[in-house]
Amino acid sequence: MLSKNSIAAFLILFFTFNLFSQQDSTKVKEKLSLQQGIYKPLAPAKAAFYSAIFPGLGQIYNRKYWKAPIVWGALATPTYFFLENNKEYKRFRTAYKLRKTGFPDEFIDEFGDASVSIETLERAQEQLRENRDLSLMWGVILYVLQIVEASVNAHLLQFNTDDNLTFQPTFIQNPVIFDAPKIGFTVKYTF
Repeated sequence: MLSKNSIAAFLILFFTFNLFSQQDSTKVKEKLSLQQGIYKPLAPAKAAFYSAIFPGLGQIYNRKYWKAPIVWGALATPTYFFLENNKEYKRFRTAYKLRKTGFPDEFIDEFGDASVSIETLERAQEQLRENRDLSLMWGVILYVLQIVEASVNAHLLQFNTDDNLTFQPTFIQNPVIFDAPKIGFTVKYTF
């Protein structure tokens, strides 16, 4: 009769023998690149580099041409608002400085009446500076996001997406209750 220790030793040897029989993952990747030509380890880095050099170029490198105008539009919007808010900020800042030193500014008419108070000039400067800084922040965020999107898209382009791996809704009949079919999902993977 076998003892518990000998059974445990047999199981440990059996499982460790199977662990040593696995393939090396680097050899699998080399085999993929040689056989199919699909695996390109530097493609995500190139896409990210191209997007960092010129926004939208990484999307063009990934052959997703329709994404480039979206990137350009997304980056043009905060750039436009940054420039407009900066121009208005400088305008109100100049008027505030002139008013504080006693000189007439653009908000004082020819009779010497001020259409805008000095407190309004201060609040307008604060609001325009905040809007300008927010536009800059959104521009930087969108710039970084388009770099990340190009890199992730280059990673995802290397995955095999043929029909052997499917995810489809199916109707499942309940053998007990026949009145209505149930909706479920099946995952089919064939080798």
